[in-house]
Amino acid sequence: MTSYKIAVIPGDGTGPEQVKEGIKVLNAAAERNSFKLEMTAYDFGGERYLRTRETLPDNSLEELKGFHAIYLGAIGHPAVKPGILEKGILLRLRFELDLYINLRPVKLYPGVDTPLKDKGPQDINFVVVRENTEGLYTGSGGFLKKGTPDEVAIQTSINTRQGVERCIRYAFEYCRKRNRQKKVTLCGKTNVLTYAFDLWERVFHEIGSAYPDIKRDYAHVDATCMWMVKNPEWFDVIVTDNMFGDIITDLGAMIQGGMGIAAGGNINPQGVSMFEPIGGSAPKYTGKNMINPLAAICAAAMMLEHLGEEKAAQTVENAVEQVCARHLKSLSAGEMGYTTSEVGDLVVRYI
Repeated sequence: MTSYKIAVIPGDGTGPEQVKEGIKVLNAAAERNSFKLEMTAYDFGGERYLRTRETLPDNSLEELKGFHAIYLGAIGHPAVKPGILEKGILLRLRFELDLYINLRPVKLYPGVDTPLKDKGPQDINFVVVRENTEGLYTGSGGFLKKGTPDEVAIQTSINTRQGVERCIRYAFEYCRKRNRQKKVTLCGKTNVLTYAFDLWERVFHEIGSAYPDIKRDYAHVDATCMWMVKNPEWFDVIVTDNMFGDIITDLGAMIQGGMGIAAGGNINPQGVSMFEPIGGSAPKYTGKNMINPLAAICAAAMMLEHLGEEKAAQTVENAVEQVCARHLKSLSAGEMGYTTSEVGDLVVRYI
């Protein structure tokens, strides 16, 4: 029987409650599809930082490379200054494990409300491929005369040929595998960011020419936001840089029903990859058994697909669709009509 080693980082706030339901679902999918999951838990997060002033021990990075995947809960603690955990855990994992693809499905499930008038599941079903280790997030830059009237702040976007190329190639490969509209849209700003997106545009067409079965499209980031609201059905796969990807994926989460259903993958196709719910740790709901676990469950489905267990992943996704369509009154905490654990049980029932 095939077995997979999974590192589990439950995180902060309601993260452990969500991850618990995700694990419940993973075990049910594994049992039905005849494979094993060996899970090892790590306590990285706010409580550990407050106790030890340590975010991520150096030896843990090497240890995590030995797993098939990482299953991550929400990170963020009200007693820890914003940025410490995000940089010390999330960004460090992305950069040091070279998780160079951020994969964000934007899919509206039946029964889920979208703020877009007259749009339904047939209209909102696309994927954003975001470059995850370069751009403005490298931290390149600094201050001159900080705190004075003459202060200068510089933040530089780093875009390498290798980084852009591997991201765009992944987008075309994913589009071919997805096999829907067979279209990749480059989201950029070629009229203003004339150096960075000159590189992105040239590489986009060079690589795209090797995929004659896939249409190539371009949209400025501001136009992309506009069309995501007006005509989301136009999109199949969007590929973009780190900053623009960060922005448009939050818009994507809202049009698919909110953070309670949005999941993402941080992927290194040649190494260990990490999967997580997109929403925050929601500390005010901690321990109340009322947070929506579906984003964490959808992240678990993404992890199964990445591991090659595509049938199991589809089983989980189908179960989530049934739960959304038949049971939940809302995706909001306390308004679902079910507790956190009951939602997990419903998904398991449909599996």
